[in-house]
Amino acid sequence: MLEVHQFPCLSDNYGYLLHDPDSGETVCIDTPDAQAYLREAAHKEWQITQIWNTHWHPDHSGGNEAIKAATGCTVTASAVDAPRTPAVDRTVGQGDKVSIGAFDFTVIDVGGHTNGHIALHCAAADMAFVGDALFALGCGRMFEGTPDQFWASLCRLKALPPSTMLYCAHEYTASNARFALHADPDNAKLRDYAAHIDRNRAADMPTVPTTLSRELATNPFLRADDPDMQARWADRGAIVGDPVATFAALRSAKDTF
Repeated sequence: MLEVHQFPCLSDNYGYLLHDPDSGETVCIDTPDAQAYLREAAHKEWQITQIWNTHWHPDHSGGNEAIKAATGCTVTASAVDAPRTPAVDRTVGQGDKVSIGAFDFTVIDVGGHTNGHIALHCAAADMAFVGDALFALGCGRMFEGTPDQFWASLCRLKALPPSTMLYCAHEYTASNARFALHADPDNAKLRDYAAHIDRNRAADMPTVPTTLSRELATNPFLRADDPDMQARWADRGAIVGDPVATFAALRSAKDTF
């Protein structure tokens, strides 16, 4: 099976090296810090062969050129974000495949944080790398997209198997939990989850990856189609029966929380 090596880098990013023991291939999922990725790969005695970028932001693609120069790897990015992504060799879009060894990952359009943001899902390994599109108890800021675009993106992620392991790109969960409890204070599963997060962070342990099933039950942004959430936020722009308006209200509130 595939191996995922997760490590902290920059101030709050997580780096991911994806390794297939059978083929010997290793993929960098985004490249926040080139030296950290090269150091971690050397420590694992893994040879980097590919980079898959979820989006163009420098804390996700800034290490592309240095890692490519050091390893000769190939770089794959979304066609929409490619003009602002360094050293791209291949562009992809919704439904395309990228592969490591015998494992195929399907490209999912999750535009909203950036217009070309992509996620990468492997059904055989029950995992998805979601970048900044979705966080534990949160989602990315809507820098480039629109509420209807971003909600459609989240719906594509919501449609994955609930057992899917979600590899998010930042350690934002404690902050996200505070807003989630504000947004959805009567959610008992959320309260339990928030307590678990507090314990993990107090022990300096990561809170990601997370599972889609947990996020479906507790992440307010994934629950914008829930009538109770819509009713609770109706005085702040949400509309009962309208998940896009509810998502927009939640996202706007989080921006200034």
